[in-house]
Amino acid sequence: MGRGKIVIKRIDNSTSRQVTFCKRRNGLFKKARELSILCEAEVGLVVFSSTGRLYDFASSSMKSVIERYKQVKEDHHQLLNPASEVKLWQREAGSLRQQLQYVQELNRQLMGQELFGLSVKDLQNLENTLEMSLKGIRMRKEQIFTEEIKELNQKGNLVHQENLELNKKVDLFHKEKALWQTKVNGEREVNEANKSSHPKHTLSNGYDIHGAIHLEISLPRPQNNEA
Repeated sequence: MGRGKIVIKRIDNSTSRQVTFCKRRNGLFKKARELSILCEAEVGLVVFSSTGRLYDFASSSMKSVIERYKQVKEDHHQLLNPASEVKLWQREAGSLRQQLQYVQELNRQLMGQELFGLSVKDLQNLENTLEMSLKGIRMRKEQIFTEEIKELNQKGNLVHQENLELNKKVDLFHKEKALWQTKVNGEREVNEANKSSHPKHTLSNGYDIHGAIHLEISLPRPQNNEA
């Protein structure tokens, strides 16, 4: 069964309200972080709890996000002229330089460098970021290993089937060879038996009765008339 539809209204139970606030806040911050990474968007998020506690997230820095927001709001209320357009692009270039500097600094911090001067909260956020990155890397690595193992198992099954087919062909070949040898040996024995059952017959004087007989006939001499 699917989850029931949640009615969007104030939660009366204070404990449930606090638990829901923590879960939804973490999910909101996670989505904001993913949006900033996937789409290269500059995101600033500010949340105040019912007790007045502040929670914030910024892809670069909250100060630069707020300044950029104020400047864009001011620029939208007035028509742009060439001079103001140049100033706008100058501010945009400065903001991009700040973002680049922040990203380089964050990269060095992720590598374990330039950690001096960071507060406990900053270090904890950095640790959470590293844990999320490691979790994603491990999940991807396990997925690749699982796919490779599955592929190897399939290849092993194919090789096993081919081996069985080859064994069947070899057995059939041996049977045909044995049958052929038996047939050849039988024909050889029959020929030898036929030869032994028809001996040569010779005459008593040593002549072969089956040999050719040469006869010579002499004609009578003519008689002498005078005689």
